[in-house]
Amino acid sequence: MKKSITSMSAQTIGIDLGDKSHQICILDAGGQIARELQVPNTHRGLEKVLAGLEPALVVMEAGTHSPWISSAIEGWGHEVLVANPRKLRAISDSQNKTDRNDARLLARLGRADRSLLSPIRHRGADAQADLALIKARHGLVKARAMLINQCRGIVKSMGGRLPSCSAESFHKHGEAVPAALRQSLEPLMSTIGDVTTRIRQLERKIERLAEEKYPASARLRAPIGVGPLTALCFMLVVEDPRRFARSRQVGVYAGLTPARDQSGTCDKQLRISKAGDPYLRQLLVQCAQYVLGNRSKPCELKEWGLKLAERGGKAAKKRAVIAVARRLAVQMHRLWVSEEPYDPFWATKRRERIAEQAAARSMRGDASPRPRRRERIPAQAQR
Repeated sequence: MKKSITSMSAQTIGIDLGDKSHQICILDAGGQIARELQVPNTHRGLEKVLAGLEPALVVMEAGTHSPWISSAIEGWGHEVLVANPRKLRAISDSQNKTDRNDARLLARLGRADRSLLSPIRHRGADAQADLALIKARHGLVKARAMLINQCRGIVKSMGGRLPSCSAESFHKHGEAVPAALRQSLEPLMSTIGDVTTRIRQLERKIERLAEEKYPASARLRAPIGVGPLTALCFMLVVEDPRRFARSRQVGVYAGLTPARDQSGTCDKQLRISKAGDPYLRQLLVQCAQYVLGNRSKPCELKEWGLKLAERGGKAAKKRAVIAVARRLAVQMHRLWVSEEPYDPFWATKRRERIAEQAAARSMRGDASPRPRRRERIPAQAQR
């Protein structure tokens, strides 16, 4: 097995990343501070300090600059551990929070036990560049919504009201603007039209990217409500489907599982964690809302979600939407890994098949129970 760099070098380096400069703390073999310094946020500034050091464990928090900095440091022969900021309450809730103290704490936590940092893995450069195309479209959609709301608010304050329409066709209703406001709102209306054109161009690029570079996204579009945008965003955010041992872990990764607060006999179920990529979670929720709507086709997922909504209680419909979004993510991951065809009534057919087999056994007079499934032997035990 390949030896870890920490076994070859006793040095541990903690870096508190900043927008203009970074604070670095270097610990020696005994855990004492060997050197502390501040470097500018440039590739050359980091290279002067870290490129000449022996291979060491470098610990930093995930942030805006952590993807390219971690990649550069790994190229200089170090092992990089990117900590999850959501797990580092010792830093965020510190009573004496400074850049120097943060760098010291990161180095000491990495030296003690790296699992305390809940390390994360950054996406590759290609996936990040392709995901930027989706994020660019998202930014234009938000800008268009803000401009539309601005136009409607101005007209409403003058006693008028613009007709209800889709965002794509809003710029075509310029004649509905009162005559006294047409000259003032004409730049906004034309800008909304230009933004709509840009959005359509990006959508065509996204569809072409999915077809040419990510053909597996076609299988992920099989569930009802999933389109090319959601399927491609799911693939780019997850990047490697084998990173999850079970498909159910995707719901946790997307932040669609409820948090917990358990202590003694008290076990509270809190709101969803909202971890992971927020735009992917937004797309999955939008797909779930379509599945539970009147326009979607019948499927097991829709029936299951409607049963949850019928239970009643506080925010029952919202809970059902989140549950459907979580199960939809699990289905997409399973389709990606197994490469099996999608069947919207797979579970129902499976129950019917089991019932038919049980009825056939009873007709033969075979009352013996069903044979237990053979336990899977881990690969290491097989060796």
